[in-house]
Amino acid sequence: MDRLTAMLIAFLAGIVGVAVAIAHFFGILFLIRLILGLGFLGLAIVFAVMLGILIYARSFKYALLSAIGLISSAYAVYQCYTWQNPMHVLYIIIAFVLVLIFGIWWISEPDLSIIERLKSATSLERSGNYRAAARKFEKKGDYIKAAECYIKAGMLESAAWCYEKAENFAKAAGLYERLAKEKGEAYYWKEAYEFWKKAGNKAKAAECLEEYAKDEPWYWEDVAKLYEEVGMKEKAEEAWKKALEYYIKEAQEEGVFWEDVAKIYERLGEKEKAKKAWIKYAEYCEKEAKKDPAWWKHVAEAYEKLGDRQKAEEAKKRYEEYKKSREIRTEA
Repeated sequence: MDRLTAMLIAFLAGIVGVAVAIAHFFGILFLIRLILGLGFLGLAIVFAVMLGILIYARSFKYALLSAIGLISSAYAVYQCYTWQNPMHVLYIIIAFVLVLIFGIWWISEPDLSIIERLKSATSLERSGNYRAAARKFEKKGDYIKAAECYIKAGMLESAAWCYEKAENFAKAAGLYERLAKEKGEAYYWKEAYEFWKKAGNKAKAAECLEEYAKDEPWYWEDVAKLYEEVGMKEKAEEAWKKALEYYIKEAQEEGVFWEDVAKIYERLGEKEKAKKAWIKYAEYCEKEAKKDPAWWKHVAEAYEKLGDRQKAEEAKKRYEEYKKSREIRTEA
């Protein structure tokens, strides 16, 4: 048994012991009054704090409810002390239990009116209240019907979410495509891509990712690879060229991207341009190796690509020396 568990058991045993002692010396009725009184006192404090906060926030409707809770709790504390009208305490307990039940029921469907709550999903759908019907169908777990009602209500994102829950990924993807076109937000193209991929339609996934890449060019490489997977060579080549444009811009700012440039040139069959890019990458790695010897590994890789065995071997040797020096420092 750990220390925390032992302390918790000791604390509970202490409370039980105190309760037994009070019941023994003052009677069980006194113990019940004490427990109820302390409970209502705690509620009164909570309601008082909430009342102050709500008044400060100018939320007077909820402040009124807190005030009623405070008054009823305070009155119950008084009755527990005097025990003049014990039935009043029972009535307040019943009222609080009913309010709690109502609160849980209300929270379960927070955006539905009382009338909407009492109607069935089918009747709400027949009356044209598609939003409320969708909420009801969704709660029942009928996600397809919920999605259909959400679409009729113009709530496409909620409909897409329901299709996702129903694992109808193609319809979810279609809705995200529609949202992307209607709202002009690139984010929805990314969602459409994800769901077309889940639906197993890589061609559609590539099309959506292509639209997303127009705003986020980092993804052109992924677009190209997807088109290659589905055998759309012309589209893949176009995407590789877009990726190349992006990486060249990045490489001019941060030399590490010359490796990506070189690899794409190789894919496109432009050997001379690939060679120039590998040279720039090798130069960048050599500069970095002067600051961090771990980069000699990349220097070696670059020169191997260029077919310069002598420089590649020199770089490998320096990298091995660096590794050995690290091992010696670790052992020390």
